[in-house]
Amino acid sequence: MAETKREIERKYEATAGSHVPDLTRVRDVATVVDEGVTELDATYHDTPDLRLAADSITLRRRTGGPDEGWHLKFPVAAGVRDEIRAPLSDTLPPDLAALLRSRVRGGEVVPVVRLRSARDVRRLLDADGDLLAELSVDTVHARRLPGGPRAFWTEIEVEAADDADPRILDAVGKRLRKVGIRPSHAPSKLAKALAETTPEGERPDGRPAAPPGEPGTAGAAVLAYVREQAGAIVALDPAVRRDLPDAVHQLRVACRRLRSALKTYRSVLDRDATDPLGEELKWLAGELGVARDQEVLAARLRAHLADVPRTLRLGPVKARLRIWDTARTKDARRRALAALDSDRYLALLDRLDALLADPPLRKAASRDAAKVLARAVRKDHARLAARVDHALSLAPGHERDLALHEARKAAKRARYAADAARPTLGKPAKKFAARVKKVQSLLGEHQDGVVARTTLRELAVQAHTAGETTFTWGLLHGREEAAADAAERALPEVWARAASL
Repeated sequence: MAETKREIERKYEATAGSHVPDLTRVRDVATVVDEGVTELDATYHDTPDLRLAADSITLRRRTGGPDEGWHLKFPVAAGVRDEIRAPLSDTLPPDLAALLRSRVRGGEVVPVVRLRSARDVRRLLDADGDLLAELSVDTVHARRLPGGPRAFWTEIEVEAADDADPRILDAVGKRLRKVGIRPSHAPSKLAKALAETTPEGERPDGRPAAPPGEPGTAGAAVLAYVREQAGAIVALDPAVRRDLPDAVHQLRVACRRLRSALKTYRSVLDRDATDPLGEELKWLAGELGVARDQEVLAARLRAHLADVPRTLRLGPVKARLRIWDTARTKDARRRALAALDSDRYLALLDRLDALLADPPLRKAASRDAAKVLARAVRKDHARLAARVDHALSLAPGHERDLALHEARKAAKRARYAADAARPTLGKPAKKFAARVKKVQSLLGEHQDGVVARTTLRELAVQAHTAGETTFTWGLLHGREEAAADAAERALPEVWARAASL
């Protein structure tokens, strides 16, 4: 993977005659070092319909300056972006192309804007000579490609040093505003260039706004939620590829939320069109689930093993658990990335776009959203009630474990249904989702224990075959059994609080 840098910066409007004030009057700034002017030449790339710009992502190839090369920037928060760098080359590096796959798909990126900048840099140092921030005055010449309109402007950019306190940006900003230099309305140079060179009446990102549907209708409410989850899948794809914390889990949740919505709101969207999509979402969630399930299971076993007194940790249990986890994690990640690199995955994304562009709305889609969504949530609640009642009617054992797992899936679906209805139903849906989540969490704890017991038995067999004692594995197995029993005994009371709408 290419080098990644967290970029924390502020941008300000300026003119060619803007005067940068004395920055040594800023707290903690002892010295300002003038680095001189550097000429930068950057070509920004995007799809022809500007999909990257629509999501505030920038991709450029830049020459000049100490960091020339390819730069791919993902927004993190206001004024914060992750910049992923790759060496200068004539073509887009494969590592960066992979991070754009969910947006570019089978298409290509092409030059859309060229920016030539004269950058006058000042380094802000503290009393020890350590870098706090860099301030640059950029005189920018932009041209829309190929051969389109031009734009010219001057801006001031202040970027915090890697290890510096970001509050330095507030202090510098306060000083700049005192001399009349105001924050920029554009989040990036590319955004400003597109805005300045876009013909009147067109959107700077090149795409029409998504039709919201008739306000207040069930169709509008459901499509808004479907659009949100489909967008989350696209947005989380590069986070999974970068192996960011919790990214696999969040992508899997988006798949499950979307699949649940397509099932729950079949009265709004025709199931002949949505059922095949649901099967593909199930496939993708399953491929991602291997990695997520391994992550959860390994963390659970490590935590439980840490709770065992040292005198009861017999044999090389930590080493065996580490070896088991390393092998399984590597295989699981390989499987998740293979799914994201597959043609099947891209076809799924294209089909989701097609669904949103021309939604297969049924008659109920034109009805009042509150009535239709409330009815669907009640139906999922009744489904959950039937599964919980069935599970509680069974004697403890394998069949009850299976039934409780099915109840857990029903609880998750009911909770997702309520989450989708929250913008329409408000506080009642939020309250219902919170109560059902408690049921889901309890059943999830039970199911995690069931899976953990199976794994502990496998580890015990491996240890026995290697001539090691299996005492600690058996101890952990017994504790998991006790925890599962406690969850089952707690279920009736937790369910009673969620049983009424």
